[in-house]
Amino acid sequence: MLNKIIRNKTVQWLQSPDCSVNELITYIKNKGQLRDTQIEAIETFLFLKIQGQNKPLWQLFAEGFFTNGTDLSKLDINQNAREFLENNKEAFSLFDFARQKVKGKKQLPNLEQEIIKSPEELDYQEIIKKLFYNVNYSDYLMSLPMGSGKTYLMAAFIYLDLYFASNEPENKNFAHNFLVLIPSGLKTSIGPSLRTIEDFDPSWVIPEPAATNLKKQLKFDVLDEAKSAKKSNKARNPNAQKVNEILPDPFGQVFIVNAEKVILNRVDTTGQTNLFEDDEDKKANELRALIGKIPNLSILIDEVHHAAKSDIKLRQVVNRWNDRGSITTVLGFSGTPYLSTAEKIQLTEDDTLRISEITNTVYYYPLTNAIEDFLKNPTVKIADNLTHLQIIKEGINDFNETYGDLTYANGTIPKVAIYCSNIEMLEEEVYPFLQSDLKIHPDEILRFHGGNKTYSLPKENELQFKSLDTAISKKKYILLVAIGKEGWDCKSLTSVILPQKSKSASKNAIIQTTCRCLRQVTKGNDESALIWLNRENATILNKALEKEQNTSIEELNNLDKNKGADLIERHSRMGFLKLPKIDYYQLKVKYQSIEEEDKPNTKIKLEELLKSIKDYKANYAITTKGLDFLDEGELSFLNSSGIKLANYNHWIANISKDSFSTISTKELHQFDEQLKPIFKAITLNNEGNLFFNEQFDTYKIESKIRVAFSIKRELTTEEEIIPKEANLLIVDKLKSIAKHKNLYPNEEVTKQILQFDSNPLSTEDFNKKKQERILKLTEQGKFDEIAKVAAETINPLIEQKDKSFHLLPYNFDSGFESQFLNEILKLKDFKENNLEIYFNGERGITEFVINCFAKKGKRWNKVGKYTTDFLIIKRNTKDAIHKALIIETKGEGYANDKDFIKKKNFIETDFLKHNEDKFGYKKFDFLYLEDSNKLLDNIAEVNQRINQFFKD
Repeated sequence: MLNKIIRNKTVQWLQSPDCSVNELITYIKNKGQLRDTQIEAIETFLFLKIQGQNKPLWQLFAEGFFTNGTDLSKLDINQNAREFLENNKEAFSLFDFARQKVKGKKQLPNLEQEIIKSPEELDYQEIIKKLFYNVNYSDYLMSLPMGSGKTYLMAAFIYLDLYFASNEPENKNFAHNFLVLIPSGLKTSIGPSLRTIEDFDPSWVIPEPAATNLKKQLKFDVLDEAKSAKKSNKARNPNAQKVNEILPDPFGQVFIVNAEKVILNRVDTTGQTNLFEDDEDKKANELRALIGKIPNLSILIDEVHHAAKSDIKLRQVVNRWNDRGSITTVLGFSGTPYLSTAEKIQLTEDDTLRISEITNTVYYYPLTNAIEDFLKNPTVKIADNLTHLQIIKEGINDFNETYGDLTYANGTIPKVAIYCSNIEMLEEEVYPFLQSDLKIHPDEILRFHGGNKTYSLPKENELQFKSLDTAISKKKYILLVAIGKEGWDCKSLTSVILPQKSKSASKNAIIQTTCRCLRQVTKGNDESALIWLNRENATILNKALEKEQNTSIEELNNLDKNKGADLIERHSRMGFLKLPKIDYYQLKVKYQSIEEEDKPNTKIKLEELLKSIKDYKANYAITTKGLDFLDEGELSFLNSSGIKLANYNHWIANISKDSFSTISTKELHQFDEQLKPIFKAITLNNEGNLFFNEQFDTYKIESKIRVAFSIKRELTTEEEIIPKEANLLIVDKLKSIAKHKNLYPNEEVTKQILQFDSNPLSTEDFNKKKQERILKLTEQGKFDEIAKVAAETINPLIEQKDKSFHLLPYNFDSGFESQFLNEILKLKDFKENNLEIYFNGERGITEFVINCFAKKGKRWNKVGKYTTDFLIIKRNTKDAIHKALIIETKGEGYANDKDFIKKKNFIETDFLKHNEDKFGYKKFDFLYLEDSNKLLDNIAEVNQRINQFFKD
């Protein structure tokens, strides 16, 4: 929420003459060892430390440090609110912040209105403190994606703090000692984190000889004992002993510790004041009490969203340390700066503010930027209708074909991680499947999990796991359970397979797991990665990207396509056109079942099942793309295959078993004449052995067989017509787009339209200004520029710019659409009827999408969603949309497309009728045009419909 404001303020500070760190920043850039994002984070860190004087965020906020200069005199607000805001810095800061726009929308519009309505009733300081979690110390979050070098950044911050502290020992803004907290779920990353910080070269951020001197002063210790010894005292408590030995006045001490087990263990969250004095918790409190005595302590928390789970405990502990005056700064690091549930802040008795973003995020670097700059570029394959073993098989085959012969420059080989939902699945299904069915040698497979009562692993497996990213490791296929989702740094991991959703999988876990294979192996190289997901995990991933990364799979998937391409910025004109939402009525269908048979009629049903057996055969579809689910991608299909042995009698027994013995095998065998042909149809003969054909959904077929033994029930539908409203543009989803020939209008005309929006000119005024410029150029002797100015004209589209282009430019699929739009705008009848035309055919950025149904007998069946290409609208005197002509332009090939025909039929009949009945007049009409027809014929048809439909 603050990060963009802070970034702008940081840049202004760096450019100001009183900035004291310009030479240091120039030194860091010239060393060339850190990424741009790491340098930007350092700039932010120093800005808050020096210019912000290391004050708590709430205090800086209340003092107006982050205001953007809202001019109250230009706002349409009541005089009471204006005077109050002019004389109350805290209120003005909160008001200014609420008005800041994110993706074209004010970030806290309800808070803005509450301040305007009742400025005296809000406790501004309390609200501001709650925004920043009621902490009285500097508490900052740096949000960088996985693979961006967060641990290096920790090391850089440690050395920079020590550098300034050594120059100004009495300056409390800079830390002398450090506590690095690693979440318990990431215990395997404590060692690598320690090594990374220890091995960091301080000369990357600090000039010599200071860098070498500080490295000599730095001392590291890991507090890795989870519990105190029995009858604990300082001499027998190893963790406490390590801390006690460096007191009272250490400098350059770094402790790395497991957060929950050591720091947060047995912390009381009931609010009791003597948190550290309770006898029952004396052992657990011993270490905390000693850490609280370390002076000038900075706390660095890795993957801070984990700490949010123990948020109350952690803040209690740090608050107590801060009361003793020992805390300098708390720095959090995370790639996902969002809370799992929104934070609630009470404004008044009736109004509550809900915020899901971690509000102390002071720096944010998007995942999309990281993929473009230094991460591997992923291809995602989404499997439909495949079992988890089939997904693993296809994923491994794809991995072997793509990376089988590759060796990276550092000698490591590509690896694929297969994440299993539980240990039993790994040991009983996946591991045997890789060996027996896929013929993979056991030496190439590594199993790694925590073990349980049934399954344990050899001790060497942990060592092999830690050695995966070395040239000596020959493991290719890594089978994991609840490990390797976060904190696992294995750059040679090139592929990830998530074949099924884990019962405990969160949205955050899915995105973290998926991104494990994106770390770059060789700096500066363009490298790729491969991700295989089932449809459920793909859906979860997309939602997680939208929420936690402020992006979507669509945007990520286009990164590779757009790499090196010119990106065209897109602009919303919704506000300028004052384009209202479109009101319409939508069919909603409810279902209920009614018995319609007196007896089962089993024989007839089984015979019908055999006739329709192909309906249960799935064409295994593999969609290949980047991390973009709105892109069409490349579609391929798999041949029939089978791995499960088939036996007719066993099959009959399983059908009976799955009916919970309501249908006996004896009853089933009475219909062998009908069942055996079904069994034959769904099996394959391979070298004398029978296998079930995996392309058939045997579960549904067996279910259908069981249903054949029961009375038929008819599923009836109940329809309801409900009101809807839709924006023709979802501004939040408007992104820059790769330049291509079908963007319309071009950049020059787009620029001219936007200029005329902000500064309207008549043709006469335009020509007058042009003559003035020519005269001035003549006086200056710039004759070579006169011809360019003289050639400038007003594009004909400017005249009709207020009748179309709710976004610029339109992203058309073909030249036909731009020609069509251009000709419509020229129509005399279009102009005289005061009509407007808007392109609605770009998926994902419009809300005007119609759910379509087809009626079969008495039942409504959903046939899909329909998004029209164009809308010609007419407004009423109240500026609402009075009528809308839906225009669909399709290629000739769609004339026989069954799905499109069903949607078209629904729109032409039911949708139009429903809306006419509800509105009391014909609000909508529909026109279908084939782009294979002559353009003028299509335009003539539109003109005719305009005169028919819009004739009031």
